[in-house]
Amino acid sequence: MSELKRIPTTEIKGIGEETAKTLKELGLSTVHDLLWNFPYRYEDYRLRDLSLVAHEERITIQGEVLTEATVAFYGRKKSKLSFRVSTEGQVIKIDFFNQPYLKSKINVGETVTISGKWDKGRAQITASKVKIGAVENEEELEGVYRLKGTLRNKTMQKYTRAAFDAYSSSIEEVIPTNLLEKYQLMDRLEAVRVLHFPKNNDELKQARRRMVYEEFLLFQLKMQFFRKIEREKSGGISINYDVEDLRHYIDSLPFALTKAQKRVVNEICGDMLSHFHMNRLLQGDVGSGKTVVASIAMYAAAKSGFQSALMVPTEILAEQHANSLVELLQPFDVTVGLLTSSVKGKRRRELLAMLENGSVDVLIGTHALIQDEVIYHRLGLVITDEQHRFGVTQRRVLREKGEYPDVLFMTATPIPRTLAITAFGEMDVSIIDELPAGRKEIETYWVKHQMLERVIGFMEKEIDKGHQVYIICPLIEESEKLDVQNAIDVFNILQNKWGTKYRPGLMHGKLLPADKEQIMRDFNDKKIDCLVSTTVVEVGVNVPNATMMVIYDADRFGLAQLHQLRGRVGRGADQSYCILIADPKTEVGKERMMIMSETNDGFVVSERDLELRGPGDFFGRKQSGVPEFKVADMVHDYRVLEIARQDAVHMIFEENMLENKQYEKLVALLEEEGVFTEQKLD
Repeated sequence: MSELKRIPTTEIKGIGEETAKTLKELGLSTVHDLLWNFPYRYEDYRLRDLSLVAHEERITIQGEVLTEATVAFYGRKKSKLSFRVSTEGQVIKIDFFNQPYLKSKINVGETVTISGKWDKGRAQITASKVKIGAVENEEELEGVYRLKGTLRNKTMQKYTRAAFDAYSSSIEEVIPTNLLEKYQLMDRLEAVRVLHFPKNNDELKQARRRMVYEEFLLFQLKMQFFRKIEREKSGGISINYDVEDLRHYIDSLPFALTKAQKRVVNEICGDMLSHFHMNRLLQGDVGSGKTVVASIAMYAAAKSGFQSALMVPTEILAEQHANSLVELLQPFDVTVGLLTSSVKGKRRRELLAMLENGSVDVLIGTHALIQDEVIYHRLGLVITDEQHRFGVTQRRVLREKGEYPDVLFMTATPIPRTLAITAFGEMDVSIIDELPAGRKEIETYWVKHQMLERVIGFMEKEIDKGHQVYIICPLIEESEKLDVQNAIDVFNILQNKWGTKYRPGLMHGKLLPADKEQIMRDFNDKKIDCLVSTTVVEVGVNVPNATMMVIYDADRFGLAQLHQLRGRVGRGADQSYCILIADPKTEVGKERMMIMSETNDGFVVSERDLELRGPGDFFGRKQSGVPEFKVADMVHDYRVLEIARQDAVHMIFEENMLENKQYEKLVALLEEEGVFTEQKLD
């Protein structure tokens, strides 16, 4: 372990036990933690020409105090101190909030240097910092750190400076000289210094560039080592299918595969044939034909004497997959079974016995597939659909039901390439980026709330054609009560308006699971014309007769969720529509509506979503699997991420990094982080 990771923060001058506790709450226990705790933003204290500063930008000015400082108190312990200064021939009003003690320091006729936020319209500055007198050698930039409790920024700067002065000689270079020269990177010690104490923007830019590359390279090396370990694990099986027989199956399908499907099938089948373990992510937008691709892999496994398991998040989805796969595989003597919590008693016992003796080739189900009583005869292929909906443990237990089977993860959530190679860097990624021929694009319109009557008229026309409609109401401020009420209000409006003419249904999170299942079945069986629901409409619900999706208060949803909801329609041959009802108050809200109206391409939508929301929130915070980088930003630094990945692949798979002396510092760093002791990455 590097020396800096062993030295506690209490070794730094000025840090006692109490301060050390506060620092620990910020995740800072050692000198290394302190030195790698970089500022999250920088205050710019350069003197600037007022005419060049935009409204609400931060600014530093120098001027002469024209009026005496006055203090107005209001509320509990709140105050505003105000005075005026003259600078560049203008009179500027200065306001300091909750700093009444400054009154004695501000004297008419003196020169002051003020920093704060510029209000262009009112010619005033809401100030955060004042220095008495003219300042000639003010540092241009000052780092702003994350703080806790009574800790102040100046104090954090002082501790960081003390740590750097005392221990910076222990900061070792880890990137080999050939890469430093190739990319003209600043050395590590200098980069750490500049990130904490920059003199100007240019050197800060270079320090950041260096550290972004280091963070991405280390992360990608970890990912690629895990990938190598996964691929080369003992016990990887080779599924030796008959190529001609598989080709005959593909030719017998009721439709021709798209180019994208053919490419993906080749990638998956190549993995299955090889003796390396398959660990592949299959991405495909809603309706791109992932199930057909899965059926080809299952057919190949079955004809080679192996069983397949497909785990999906909900019973309805399991039933829909089972129906599709029975249709595709049963004519070719591939036996398909369905196992959910609804399969009970004698039927369940018979199915489990058939599974154990090898009479069932393909088993589809929910998490019921991983229960102890479920024993497979020879499990060779494991597929999970919408895999981020399952916990790590559930996915691992299913894998362990076989002798290290090949694993395929499927998702209809289009994941931007930058996120896929980071969050799923240890997997191979296949993408179906083309819709089957004959699919009509869903027409998407953004309308204001005042047009609700017209939207209802449009819905009635669709129902009159024999079609069905979804209306989705948002979760408001994460309150189940408000969420349910919102859906009930809309349902009541429709009931009062329609009487017995049309049949609305209502679904929300407070219903029992059995009631939800029943409502979805009624919708599926055309007993409900218009389903009013909260966001409990599951991913993967397939009702081809539904041609219209109306999303109420659409600006309250993220882009990825809007795109998923839109994908509930457009599954049949008829033209489908998505109506977004929203009066967005923010620019981001307006932009979301415009993006949804302009494109149906899930990958375009997901890239824009990543830009608007940032990576941490893309899958939801708990399941993101996205690493927290200290300096790097996956969205804005994606080119560096790509380069780091290419370099990591080259080092590990082509240069045998572990034996190569120039990489020994990097290897030591990875060793410290336990990369070579872990057997697998979940």
